[in-house]
Order: sequence, then C-alpha cells, then structure tokens
Amino acid sequence: MLNYESMKFALAAALLLFPPLLYAGEAADRKTTVEVELDPYYSSIGLYNSLTGAPIPHMKVDSELEIYKELISRFYQPRTLVIEASINPLPYAGALIREHQPNFYHDMQWSSNFNAVQAGTAGFEEPWALSFFLGNVVSFDTINKSFQGKRNGYSGLLLDLGNYHIKDNTLIREKWVQLEGKLKGEQILADRSLRWSFRGGAKFHENRYIADSFFVGFRRSRTDFKERGGSFWLHNSGFEYVSDFSQKKLEPIRHYLVVEKKFPMKNSRMAFTLGLGFVWNADKKYSGPLSDPDRKNRTQSSLQFILRPNLEF
Repeated sequence: MLNYESMKFALAAALLLFPPLLYAGEAADRKTTVEVELDPYYSSIGLYNSLTGAPIPHMKVDSELEIYKELISRFYQPRTLVIEASINPLPYAGALIREHQPNFYHDMQWSSNFNAVQAGTAGFEEPWALSFFLGNVVSFDTINKSFQGKRNGYSGLLLDLGNYHIKDNTLIREKWVQLEGKLKGEQILADRSLRWSFRGGAKFHENRYIADSFFVGFRRSRTDFKERGGSFWLHNSGFEYVSDFSQKKLEPIRHYLVVEKKFPMKNSRMAFTLGLGFVWNADKKYSGPLSDPDRKNRTQSSLQFILRPNLEF
C-alpha cells in the first residue's frame, strides 16, 4: 500500500499542471461562468474558466456515439479549467442519522445485508469534495438555456480532494486524493435526457487502515419522455458499475453496481426512477480498527444491497 507521502507526491505532480492555468486566467478576454447542479445524491457549484479566452464550443449532434468520438478526440487538448465544490446530501444525511439517531438506524436493519438507511445512501465514500478538472468542455442543444450544467460534455483529467470518508454510514476523518481520467456529460432535449460517465484512476488515503486503490467506472442513463419502441434496456434505463483494485496486489476490493429503470410521467418532463444494486467490499479494503468486528479473522467480505428511488426532472 502506498503511504501518505506517496499520495502527497501524486498531488504535487498533478498540481504541476495548474500554473499555466492561473496565468491564463489573468487574460483580459477570459470567459468564466458559474454553474450549479442540484440532486439528492450529488449537488455542486462549479467555476468554469476558458483557457483560450473563447467561450465553450457548441456541438450540434444527435448521435450518442458522435458525442463520445468528439470528446475522446480532444482529450489531450485541454481548453477549460473547472473548479468545483460538491456535496452528497443523502449519503451525508445517512451518516448523520446513524450518529444522532442510533435507535432508529438499528430498527432499519431488516437483515444482515439490508439496512434501509444504508440501502438508500450506499455507494458514496465521501460526504463532499473539492475538484479540479483540466480538459475540454463542449455544450449541446438544450430545451432551456437555464440548464447550464445539464447540457455539457467533459473529457480530461480530474483531481478530487477531501477530508472525510464514509464507511457503513459512519464518518471517518481522513485526507484523501483521487486522480482520474474522465469522459462524462449530460444532454437535455425535449424528448430525452442522456447522462454518461466513463472513468479510470487511482485513490490515495491518509488513513493506513483504508486500502489505496485503482478503479474503473462506467455509468450511462437515458430517459425518454416520448413513447418509442426499441430496446427495453436502451431506453428509459441506466446502470452504474465501479470496480476497485488494491494498489498493493491488484486484488479486487470493491464492486459497486446499480441498475435503474425509468418511468416517465405523462404530460410532464418528470420520471420516477428506481435503482437496485449492491456494494461488495472485500475483507482487504479495511484493516485494523476499521475492519468489521463481526467478521471473525477477517475471512469474509461484506455485501450491502442498494434500493435507490429518485425523481428525475
């Protein structure tokens, strides 16, 4: 396992990318915007700064594959810096419930692998983060110009920093750093909403009892507000899968999977979403005082089922 000194070295190496960004930000013709995203699982406010002095380019395409090709082709031509502060409201609320309402939290333990509070908040390992993104941003057509963060695509490098970790709805104070390559975006049209995220990288922890990891993640979500035929899995559905491997032995230490089905409402741009899935943590992900005392000799892995209802609009 890499120690915290290695983590700080990785952070310092990543920050070497930013001095020219600070210089570019002083240009008189810079283009800077602020965008806000609100969601019960992930909310954020971001500062977007064009490094070229030009506004975010607009892309008129309808094909999902064309969007991916455009973003990948410009991955190594960074033109935008994004500084973002984010919070995960429901996962943080789950930690507060366990801390301040222990009796209620205990009553929600319906089986060994299902706690109702944890089922609705599992999958997020931190309550909040500060992020630095260096890469490309392109905008898409949207039904409403007020949908700022909901009409952009991103490709580039992302650096995340935080000072808390969430384990089983318990807050653990520790510094962590995550560096990843990412391709993500959201497109809001009159007849559909499309969201995607493909990423891979490494995460470093100050706490030596939490394993440093490499990870890959895939997420795609599509909601169709007009009736159409086609694949049951392609339309009005979504999935997210993340797999973590220990940096020490490249062993799998975590699998996260959520599959969603969307139910659009008639005469409204709203949809009820139901997600089902699980989080599996190997016995090697946590050690020492953070290991589960119920798992004797740490020979078993933990499995937590996920039930995630949401309202999309």
